[in-house]
Amino acid sequence: MKIESVSKAEHQKLLEIWEASVRATHDFLSEDDLQQLKPLILEQYFDAVNLTCAKTSTGEIAGFCGVHTGNIEMLFIAPDRRGQGIGALLAAHAISAQGATKVDVNEQNPQALGFYQRIGFVVTGRSPTDGQGKPYPLLHMTLQKVQQV
Repeated sequence: MKIESVSKAEHQKLLEIWEASVRATHDFLSEDDLQQLKPLILEQYFDAVNLTCAKTSTGEIAGFCGVHTGNIEMLFIAPDRRGQGIGALLAAHAISAQGATKVDVNEQNPQALGFYQRIGFVVTGRSPTDGQGKPYPLLHMTLQKVQQV
């Protein structure tokens, strides 16, 4: 795997990975929530972050990460690529190359919570709603120490 910057032409592929990943890990979201988020992701959120992706030796995008002002705003892995260390690779790059020290995680996503705890983040706060004001609590996490993964 190699980490690369993302081109605008790759945004549609990233949206496909985002949707597949969310469907696999965010079972608390309704179909309406998902459909409302898709255009926002593609038309606003991708442009608001510094996007990097993990590509295989054949150039296939296996996952991506978006960072903005030291926050990991998005980190999604293609479902068939989960458990292969791609998330850890992207997170390590976000920390070392992009200065990421914070992340918000949906409280109802214990897999993500455990992942970030394993790589050195700790919960430092909680909000009762997500960024859209929906009743999906967010756990605010801060990097305590970088763990070897």
